Amino acid sequence: MSSESDRVARAGDYVFGLMNDRERARAERDLEIDPAFRDMVLRLDERLRALNSVAPGRRANHWELISRRLAELPQMQTRLAGSASPEVEPPPMMIHRLERKPYGIGPHSLGGRLGLVIALALVAAFALGYLAGTL
Repeated sequence: MSSESDRVARAGDYVFGLMNDRERARAERDLEIDPAFRDMVLRLDERLRALNSVAPGRRANHWELISRRLAELPQMQTRLAGSASPEVEPPPMMIHRLERKPYGIGPHSLGGRLGLVIALALVAAFALGYLAGTL
């Protein structure tokens, strides 16, 4: 048994005609015996047929049809209407310097003299621990 994603991938390859002769023969045999695969192929074929509304005698640019159909969706209409920006956008706010010292936990929280004092205290503590361990 194949998983759902494998079934969808195989059905897509079959519908788009991306299979070689051997794979196509196997897929056509699976269409006869596997109802889940057959349903997936039919669903994919119906979806693609809905996109292809061009008369059989005419050639069309399918990407233009797809992009036009996507643009007609109501979700895209609200997105395009909501993205209307004013003609002049204000420049982005830039921070040139910090007004107060950093605080909290982080690499910038213990700068300056306090950081130096803490570093020296740690070196002294490690040195004392080393000396106590060796004696």
